[in-house]
Amino acid sequence: MLKELQFSLSVALLLACGFLYQLTLRSHCLFSCLPSSKSQQGPDALLSQGHSIVFLETSERLEPPPLVSCAVESAAKTYPAQPVVFFMKGLNNSTQLPSNSSYSAFSLLSAIDNVFLFPLDMNRLFEDTPLFSWYTRINSGAERHWLHVSSDASRLAIIWKYGGVYMDTDVISIRPIPEENFLAAQSSKVSSNGVFGFLPHHPFLWECMENFVEHYNSDIWGNQGPRLITRMLRLWCKLRDFQELSDLRCQNMSFLHPHRFYPISYSQWKRYYEVWDPEPSFNNSYALHLWNHMNRGRRTVIKGSNTLVENLYRKYCPTTYRYLVEGPERSVTRSR
Repeated sequence: MLKELQFSLSVALLLACGFLYQLTLRSHCLFSCLPSSKSQQGPDALLSQGHSIVFLETSERLEPPPLVSCAVESAAKTYPAQPVVFFMKGLNNSTQLPSNSSYSAFSLLSAIDNVFLFPLDMNRLFEDTPLFSWYTRINSGAERHWLHVSSDASRLAIIWKYGGVYMDTDVISIRPIPEENFLAAQSSKVSSNGVFGFLPHHPFLWECMENFVEHYNSDIWGNQGPRLITRMLRLWCKLRDFQELSDLRCQNMSFLHPHRFYPISYSQWKRYYEVWDPEPSFNNSYALHLWNHMNRGRRTVIKGSNTLVENLYRKYCPTTYRYLVEGPERSVTRSR
């Protein structure tokens, strides 16, 4: 009996040690591991599954601000069985961050099981698409809105090639989107390009890429983005006004009601940074677009403010809130 008890205790001790070892690795990884250390799977293999959630960063920035971190984390939390892929222009295959790096958000996202960070190689991405000829002749340095235009092009190519859902980095996911081929209405008869999803090689996206090149004019804000999607949608569909909260169907895709992603319109974007009593339930929404382009970084999430955006962070991206809002000093300290 004594020997059996000793054996049982020994097994329990070994299991506990193994658990603590893994926990130690995980804790360390939260603030120092690169994404390559988590998975050897490349973007093509990962995206070819056809149900990825895709984010883009077309600047050279490597450290995502809290809102970007929240967007990616909330997607990973909402779609735990799907890969969440974040393409970053500033990342390349030889990028090495020092072990004492203060890139807290980068490391935080790298540690999430279903989040994968990859370099954004536009030259390779645009191959075999109508965008390649445009990209190889464009002088990006002379473009006023290159970060936005290149993002508009990249999202079309990625979703056309691989399928999945594209989301802007200021979109907080709150529940799964039940559609495969869809566009998001920003208002009646006006489409956004901040969230959309399609199966691979959908002809609508191919025609969008053709129109992108044929009617390229980057001097007009949104001409390659929401204006492009809206004019193509009007060619494909005879649009009508939304009835109550019903979505619209056109051929083999859905045009989702503005409440699905834009329950707070762009003219009311400041309301995300106000205290609500009572708070909205967003029961008819799949995700929330926070209109960061309107904000331009002027308003941020403040700990203890009880604003709507703070409470969204607490609920849908709790790790981002804990380390990047509640205690940034603590996260930097742990990364050293």
